[in-house]
Amino acid sequence: MTPTTRFSALMTALAWWAACTPLPPAELLVKDLTRLPIPGLLAGGRVDAGPLSAQKPTGFAEPRDEAQLRQWLAQPDGPARIWLGERTWHGDWKIDRTVELRGAGPRTVLQGSGRGTLLEVHGSHTILANMTLRGVGNRHTTEDSAVKATGKGHRLERLDMEKVLFGAVLNECHDCQVERLHVQGSAGDAELRGDGIKLWESHGSSVRHCLVENVRDVVVWYSRHVSLEYNVVRGSRYGSHFMYAHDAVLRNSAVLDNVVGIFVMYSARLHIEGNVLAGARGAAGVGLGFKDSDDITVQKNWLVANTVGTYLDTSPRTPDQPVKLMGNVLALNQVALRFHAQPHGVVLRGNDIVQNAEVAQVDGGGDATTLEVGGNFWSDYAGYDLNDDGVGDVAHEIRRLSAAMTDAHPPLQLLRGTAALASLDAMAQAVPVLPSQRLLIDRTPRVASHHRLH
Repeated sequence: MTPTTRFSALMTALAWWAACTPLPPAELLVKDLTRLPIPGLLAGGRVDAGPLSAQKPTGFAEPRDEAQLRQWLAQPDGPARIWLGERTWHGDWKIDRTVELRGAGPRTVLQGSGRGTLLEVHGSHTILANMTLRGVGNRHTTEDSAVKATGKGHRLERLDMEKVLFGAVLNECHDCQVERLHVQGSAGDAELRGDGIKLWESHGSSVRHCLVENVRDVVVWYSRHVSLEYNVVRGSRYGSHFMYAHDAVLRNSAVLDNVVGIFVMYSARLHIEGNVLAGARGAAGVGLGFKDSDDITVQKNWLVANTVGTYLDTSPRTPDQPVKLMGNVLALNQVALRFHAQPHGVVLRGNDIVQNAEVAQVDGGGDATTLEVGGNFWSDYAGYDLNDDGVGDVAHEIRRLSAAMTDAHPPLQLLRGTAALASLDAMAQAVPVLPSQRLLIDRTPRVASHHRLH
């Protein structure tokens, strides 16, 4: 047996031992995660969403039964403002005119047949508010939804969508608003669920103060100038999935315990700020990922306890449209930064990079020395600040003997992120006599955190 073969056998054994010890859940790794200062969120990472008990306002007509409600909705000159009292209204519904349909609260229930979409909305400027929606079909081919809206200027507000396949689907619904929805998907495999909130070619629309749980994805596809703010998405596949979604904003949201937190594809000019992205675990776990996307600003986010904190694949496509990571916290991730290839046009400034198992990985045997790096706080920085200006007097270099080993012996890629290679890097740092690969360098490291980390 050659020395290389013996070394590979030892590493494989150590990796097997490490794989048998599962990572603890995110809530055990991060103290008071959901109490981080996100505007609009309540204690425990909750959001004020769903219907509230309310009295009938003046100027609203109240139907006596389902037949009259159906008649009013079908009449072009029917009541413009309709009040639904505390009872269950059976049937699947369609609205083709401008109307405000408002309920008395959680006990106002639209109970669908379970054979298709519960409520279709067309036209413009319809308001649907303050009620519970149940009884949606289970067909993915027709996207059976609680609400499916097409048109312009519609508003969906304070709705509780219980155990639905698809929740709110906006299809060519421009300048539409989705506010304070509670969307609960069905149990089972995330791949078999539908999307909690889906925007398709819905320019200028917004999703705010929504709680989305146990769905497949929250989707923004082929939609420009969309904003997602103050939302909580948890227990799903993609917390938010952007594709061809230029000029979007995602801020002040908690994206927790999903397979992937936020993933952006083929999009430009996105602003992602003030979010917590945590608990994206497993082999596919990514807190924040980009593919073929340009001119992205990622600012003041917390990327915590994910398998991969941030992943970049050909992003940006051209260096003059950079991806800027500034003022974020990347902590307790298995890998803080992962690149599909050597990065170009990526800025890493003013971040706190704290206690990650690995700071950086570059697929294909490259390094991240091409990053524009400066002013970051590194929890493993071992330098000094003699002039007390807050900046380390020596550069912070990240070198990994394990990176050199995995490049030279590709089968060892299996061991990335395990205790085996972590031990090898620790040994190389303690006894720096073996050649190791320089992954990145920060020439102006900060010696104190930018944030108050506990």
